[in-house]
Amino acid sequence: MAKTTASNLAKYIIATVKNSGQPITNLKLQKLLYYSQAWHLALDRQPLFEDRIEAWVHGPVVPTVFREYREFRWSPLTADENYQISTDVSKHTVKVLKAYGPLDASQLERLTHSEDPWKEARSGLAADVSSSREISRQSMQRFYTARLNG
Repeated sequence: MAKTTASNLAKYIIATVKNSGQPITNLKLQKLLYYSQAWHLALDRQPLFEDRIEAWVHGPVVPTVFREYREFRWSPLTADENYQISTDVSKHTVKVLKAYGPLDASQLERLTHSEDPWKEARSGLAADVSSSREISRQSMQRFYTARLNG
């Protein structure tokens, strides 16, 4: 069972990153949501949120959250402090942000493009072709669990 919604987690990530003095765009937010979900699947064997993650041209995207922040385009997002996150979700997300937060959006995009879950979901597609193919939870769990195990 999921522990939060992607929208709620997005608000927490935006606020946390902004409080650290860094800007965050929708592109970067999408990658941080993806890594939060992927590592939760690997570590806890259950999804952090139920929302679908798709393999878009610029990397993994949670479409429901993307639409919430679409108006910002490539500009930094503003924080919305109206969210509730459990202590467990907060601890998990802070670890993800420590690992991936220092990377900029384009670095995160390149990283996701080099990893199997995104590549599998985009299999057979040209790099610039739009897609709504889902990045499966099984693919994420398998890939990141293998990384945990060396």
